Amino acid sequence: MDEALVRSLTPGVLTVLVRRGADFAAAEDAVQEALIEAVRVWPSGLPRDPKGWLVTVAWRKFLDQARADSARRRREDFVEEEPPPGPAPGADDTLQLYFLCAHPSLTPSSAVALTLRAVGGLTTRQIARAYLVPEATMAQRISRAKRTVSGVRFDQPGDVATVLRVLYLVFNEGYSGDVDLAAEAIRLTRQLAAAIDHPEVAGLLALMLLHHARRASRTGPDGSLVPLAEQDRSRWDTRMIAEGVGILQAALARDRLGEFQAQAAIAALHADAPTAGETDWVQIVEWYDELTRLTDSPVVRLNRAVAVGEADGPRAGLAALAALDDSLPRYAAVAAYLHERDGDPETAARLYAEAAHKASNLAERDYLTRQAARLNAGRRR
Repeated sequence: MDEALVRSLTPGVLTVLVRRGADFAAAEDAVQEALIEAVRVWPSGLPRDPKGWLVTVAWRKFLDQARADSARRRREDFVEEEPPPGPAPGADDTLQLYFLCAHPSLTPSSAVALTLRAVGGLTTRQIARAYLVPEATMAQRISRAKRTVSGVRFDQPGDVATVLRVLYLVFNEGYSGDVDLAAEAIRLTRQLAAAIDHPEVAGLLALMLLHHARRASRTGPDGSLVPLAEQDRSRWDTRMIAEGVGILQAALARDRLGEFQAQAAIAALHADAPTAGETDWVQIVEWYDELTRLTDSPVVRLNRAVAVGEADGPRAGLAALAALDDSLPRYAAVAAYLHERDGDPETAARLYAEAAHKASNLAERDYLTRQAARLNAGRRR
């Protein structure tokens, strides 16, 4: 090996390592290790780029030593910081991850989609269903969001509104079948409510509690879906309802109405009615009017059509429904219900069957199929 060549290359290699971030002493050690390796390898054939070879090997030696030093320090720290015997407090940074994924470089809808996928654990299909878009469209949106944040620092957390939207969608997905997912959304929203004095955080927590209070009555012993009007209200969790109503009343008293408070007010009116027949549908329509003003959501307008049908009769409900896009999820189911109430079982049966075909889960599909079969059987008698 040409010692003169090695001596001439050593300062340049050392400079490269220091520029890359190695401290001088560690860089010297790494270069010495690389030279030892050169003594072993170069006699069998000098590399085409000796300096580049030395830089590559020296940098690899530096990284290996840095990792070894870091691992040793972590082991020493663990020994020094080892807690005393007994139960250890748990650390939960899930809510912090929600905020970090809601990065300012993303649009709110993309931030929500990314957080649901990366932290909430929802599938692309579940997120697409929540957003009323095709699965392929949502997959592209999530991919774009990942590319957007791949090169940014996560030191600028997103805003509360985006995190609330994520928690709301996680709860909705859990409410439609996965109780553990709904309970997790409530747990995180409680944490957020304890950390932030915000009326919409309180409104979302109240909404979750009021809906979750009915979970025991939403399905029959065989797992079949039980609609709100037919639920056994004695099985509703009255303590959870009382907590939700109390939180909602405190939020509304601040006179900063938001969509989650309005939704919670609707849920509270349902919870307050001793029977389905005693539901204050007129006031519910008024709250849906407020919610429509706040969100202009087609799903809110669809639910409002049901409330109008209950408050002012099925013809009024059908008139409200006619102004909406019939491709909306549950449009056919709502139309079927209103047509049945209007005394048109033939149209209602056809629409129930159509709605069953479009249903997003098995329990809903079975319920709608039974409704169609019930009406068809009644027409044959």
